Amino acid sequence: MPSAMNDLDELQASMLRSLASAHRLRILHLLGERPCEVNEVARELAMSQAATSQHLGAMRTAGLVEAIRDGRNVHYRLSDPEILAACGLMRAVLVRRLSRLGDLAAAVHDSTLFVTSSSQEGHP
Repeated sequence: MPSAMNDLDELQASMLRSLASAHRLRILHLLGERPCEVNEVARELAMSQAATSQHLGAMRTAGLVEAIRDGRNVHYRLSDPEILAACGLMRAVLVRRLSRLGDLAAAVHDSTLFVTSSSQEGHP
């Protein structure tokens, strides 16, 4: 059993590494809307077709997307729609973290203003 869990951990780490790119996250979100050909993805995201192909290839290897051949055309789609749900959970975690940091920054800023104005009150 530990070996199976280790294998699963390695697969998950590999998949997460393949998501460690803003371009790839944007591709996932686009493919979450609809299947696309490489040139559509490249055009929509203002990327070169070569770079788009490389990203899609890496994402395909990691099992995030799959290629569907239709004659001469190849469309890419998410291999599992839950991939976007997982990305959404992580995004929600980040938003909460940024909110807490923003609250902390605002509190520090407000206390600095209070200290600065208090110290200036005693000086003409």
